[in-house]
Amino acid sequence: MKAWVLGDDIDTDVLAPGRYMKLGIEEIAAHCLEAVLPEFASSVQKGDVIVAGRNFGCGSSREQAPAALKHLGIAALFAESFAGLFYRNALNLGLPALVCRDAKRIRDGDPLKIDYEKGEIVTRRQALSFEPIPTHLMEMVCDGGLLPHLEKRLKCRTTS
Repeated sequence: MKAWVLGDDIDTDVLAPGRYMKLGIEEIAAHCLEAVLPEFASSVQKGDVIVAGRNFGCGSSREQAPAALKHLGIAALFAESFAGLFYRNALNLGLPALVCRDAKRIRDGDPLKIDYEKGEIVTRRQALSFEPIPTHLMEMVCDGGLLPHLEKRLKCRTTS
């Protein structure tokens, strides 16, 4: 699990460029972050993590923005803060969005370990705390997002 470090105010048009919005998620994801990290989509590995500053996911409400990151294999997002709609869209898609006020202390390429129960992210040099996702939302994330979570809950009700 490796860190891809970005700055403040990364907007949804950088994550899911508007000119590709009529295409499928594969094509949108292929252009994810190309304006700031041209090599990102071709170099990111499954399980890597995005680390950013303030206001990550600002801009228009595009479900495709967190969907592109998830499609590319991003395991979690750490930022000092998230735009509200982006935050909820990420969780709804099963992508953990974690608020870490010290996110800027993480260096690009750092290997990371996440302990969701302790609310801690560990690098080679330090352990940083993050705000835990509320239990009911973390359950949804662990189920793969809102739709799989609802399907699971409905299935439990109909098979009981």
